Amino acid sequence: MDTLAEVAAGPADAAKAGITSISIEQNRTEMFRNRQARCNNDGTILDDLRPSNRAGWVLVGGRSRRMGVDKALIEIGGRSLALRVADELAKVCGPVALVGDPERYGHCGLPVIRDEFPGEGPLAGMEAALRTTESEWNLVVACDMPALDPAVFEELFLACDEGMDAALPEYADGRVEPLCAVYHRRCHAAVRAALDAGIRKVTDALRPLGLRYVRVTSAVPFANLNTPEDLRKYTNG
Repeated sequence: MDTLAEVAAGPADAAKAGITSISIEQNRTEMFRNRQARCNNDGTILDDLRPSNRAGWVLVGGRSRRMGVDKALIEIGGRSLALRVADELAKVCGPVALVGDPERYGHCGLPVIRDEFPGEGPLAGMEAALRTTESEWNLVVACDMPALDPAVFEELFLACDEGMDAALPEYADGRVEPLCAVYHRRCHAAVRAALDAGIRKVTDALRPLGLRYVRVTSAVPFANLNTPEDLRKYTNG
């Protein structure tokens, strides 16, 4: 699967993804075996991107109008979409949780965080995740992307330099994917302010933030299952 071609924040910097999906523990070991801490000029550590300082958040509880049923609970291969996405996040993150209604999703076996703006879209879920998190860096992903690749996540985390607030995938046509992106927990203030101001579009809420864009060569890992036809195409190959 083609994943990431280059990292961009203004001018593009080249970066290649070369991580394979194996078991969770093996994957983490291989990813971090040879990594050196990035340091400031005075020798202090610039950042800490170990899995223990990363949290994963799966946004569930959308209205799923076009699908007709709750997408998060649709099973593919005996595993719900929400948990399939959570499994992938767990390969590169420490704690992983769902953001939605605890009464509806509590049976899934993961922590479930309730948002304060139910029915107000994914920005409300992001606010809940960033308000709750104890991790510096937070991978926020929609529950309806079953083709996600952990190598994509790793590239996003590696793009998070000092002074940047978030790293987002960017397509060749300039569109970005804010619902499979890494956010520093300090982004909470801007997200909450946007919600309080009546803003619901995620990209509008992110405008005050320092964003790094990671160029992607394929949209396949980010494909959403929005309709029964999307689901049929995915399950039938």
